[in-house]
Amino acid sequence: MSYCFDGRVRYSEIGENGCLTLPGILNYFQDCSIFHSDAVHQGVNILKDRKRLWVLSSWQVVVDRYPKLGEHIETATWPYDFKGFMGMRNFTMKTAEGEMLAYANTFWTHLDAETGLPLKLTEEDTAGYIKEEKLAMDYAPRKIRIPENFREEESFTVQKHHLDTNHHVNNCQYIRMAEDYLPEGFLVRQMRAEYKKQARLCDVICPKIREEEGRVTVVLDTEQQEAYAVVEFTGTNKE
Repeated sequence: MSYCFDGRVRYSEIGENGCLTLPGILNYFQDCSIFHSDAVHQGVNILKDRKRLWVLSSWQVVVDRYPKLGEHIETATWPYDFKGFMGMRNFTMKTAEGEMLAYANTFWTHLDAETGLPLKLTEEDTAGYIKEEKLAMDYAPRKIRIPENFREEESFTVQKHHLDTNHHVNNCQYIRMAEDYLPEGFLVRQMRAEYKKQARLCDVICPKIREEEGRVTVVLDTEQQEAYAVVEFTGTNKE
């Protein structure tokens, strides 16, 4: 069974163009999954007591239209499969009239909070979640192909405002970091992200960028050139 909540695009969520930003859409999706888990008694505090943790492994987000300031929106999510230690979720964002604005596919990894290692799912871990059919969309591979010939940008250090309750960089923060390297006027229609390693407070992030026609790939590396995250933006230049 899907879970949904209503919202309205706030001034604090829009960009210079008066529309909800891509990170804003991701935050609605992320919040929706948190609300859903809480509603089925699988929320953050319950998982903490059981020493369990879900971390996002990858995003594929498609944006048909960015909603404007003040628009009423409905965000929904549902799981469509559980395999081993993985969970798969779809998301949608629609207007109050039913227009599809954005949608997503996600992969989540179930971890032992003490060891950080993947933990096979049990009936207790998935209790309350009702699987629905997969959303009809063009599914991209979970792993992102990393092209060659990157340009390197100046490194920076993880700050406190980047962290979430798991004490590592929040999923959406990586996307905000990567967005800073998009060309002026680039309109994102699809974003894919693959998370490989958790960045924590004071870690140093070393960005590498590859620009191609209609595509920008950003790799956020460790100082040892191991990727924290790979983010691929597909889109067009605004007219």
